[in-house]
Amino acid sequence: MEVKVILRNLRSTPRKSRQVVDLVRNKTVAEARAMLEFTVRKTADPVLKLLNSAVASAVNDRKLDESNLKISEIRVDEGPKLKRSHPMSRGRAYPIIKRTSHIMLTLKEIKPTSGKAEVKNAKSSEVSKIEVKESKKKVKAVKVKK
Repeated sequence: MEVKVILRNLRSTPRKSRQVVDLVRNKTVAEARAMLEFTVRKTADPVLKLLNSAVASAVNDRKLDESNLKISEIRVDEGPKLKRSHPMSRGRAYPIIKRTSHIMLTLKEIKPTSGKAEVKNAKSSEVSKIEVKESKKKVKAVKVKK
């Protein structure tokens, strides 16, 4: 299962953004986060924020495991250019082009699951309530009959 997120109109040039994006391509989520946190580039923070958003979307909406995700595709496209001018002597004006970027990120499962985790429905006459017992790291559901 795939999760796609898009960051539009990032106020950084595509050329500089691609340098950061190339570091995390085809990495797992944990490796990518570690690399982006210690990268000293202006674009690293928005890319990390985009990655965290994609992971949150995968975990909350699609019920995927965070440790089973990797970056399958990440690309930077050119966004709209902001055109400004710098006044010079004798009435001339030199153009200034402020470039923007669009970043597309796709997360994919490393080991694909067969489908969503399904809980089998028991008959209401057999089960009155479900108790939840917590151990150190695992949560178990125990069925209690009437």
